[in-house]
Amino acid sequence: MAPKRTEDSSKPSVEGGATEPVVGKGRPTPSRKAAQAANAQPLVGSRDKASMKAARQRQTADRDRARLGMMNGEERYLTARDRGPQRRYVRDFVDARFSMGEILIPLMLLMLLGTFLPGMAGVYSVFIVWGFVALAVLDSVLLGVRLNGKLAAKFGKENVQKGFRWYAAMRAFQMRFLRMPKPQVKRRQYPN
Repeated sequence: MAPKRTEDSSKPSVEGGATEPVVGKGRPTPSRKAAQAANAQPLVGSRDKASMKAARQRQTADRDRARLGMMNGEERYLTARDRGPQRRYVRDFVDARFSMGEILIPLMLLMLLGTFLPGMAGVYSVFIVWGFVALAVLDSVLLGVRLNGKLAAKFGKENVQKGFRWYAAMRAFQMRFLRMPKPQVKRRQYPN
């Protein structure tokens, strides 16, 4: 004869005084109402003005700390695109040199003003800007080739991450004072 199951393990379930081990959780399943009451949390946070103000101040302080950390190039505050020793090396290499793309935006603004000039000055300014764009693209391609050799020498050819050329070109096309994270090296202070 099979032993009877009971919820209480202190009661003997088999003739002869032996007790059966508890199977399951050892207590009854709570009703839905009791379970929901136990897990009840407010749908909205506290409406206490002092706690809301303190939470806003904490969030503002955290955002400011993260913004300053990113501007200073602290690894834990950087975006996934900017993290890692290879990306730092690329940033430092680009920031150490002068790139033709740095003056592309100011030149385009001058070209825009040049189109308002009467006569052929507006036409010439368009050709000048397109020629300068071609020089900036050539400069970016040469930057990528040079960086490929530098990264392979420093980190090993098989360990070079993909996408570093595009990353370097986009940074080279930004004006130096607008780059994020901010440049950590001076001009001509190339990384080792």
